[in-house]
Amino acid sequence: MRHIIAILLQNEAGALSRVAGMFATRGYNIESLSVAATQDPTVSRITLVTQGSDAVMQQIVNQLYKLVDVVSVEDMTSGEHLERELILLKLKVRPDQVDSVRGYVVRTGGRVLDPASDGFIVELSASEAEIETFVSDLTRSAELLEVVRSGALGIERNARPMRVVRA
Repeated sequence: MRHIIAILLQNEAGALSRVAGMFATRGYNIESLSVAATQDPTVSRITLVTQGSDAVMQQIVNQLYKLVDVVSVEDMTSGEHLERELILLKLKVRPDQVDSVRGYVVRTGGRVLDPASDGFIVELSASEAEIETFVSDLTRSAELLEVVRSGALGIERNARPMRVVRA
């Protein structure tokens, strides 16, 4: 089963490599990884996607908490959450298809960033399934030249934010 895990960790040199190393050492695959600062400059947030059973996820969470830099861990998959991924596509579009490709992109909530027919660049922020459909549909009308994906970002729907509790 696919799991989205949010990890708050101290913003220290090597903290990310220790988290990634824990996954590698135990043979867990990271499908996507996104890291950025939070509203607290001493804490970063990792959003990580991996595969495994609930038992494997519990092992991962337990191992993460053993890392000194890890402040908080949440497996968002079991609760209500919103998930988004950003994709940038570079397409080669025939001149007679430019209007239909542009129309499809806009109807699906995307944006055309560069309309050059030999380097038509579009973006879309959506769920993984919506992005897969978007790419599949666009490649019927245009040649796919390049794909850049951010990986999943997720946030829980409940009112309680994921935060650091200071003693």
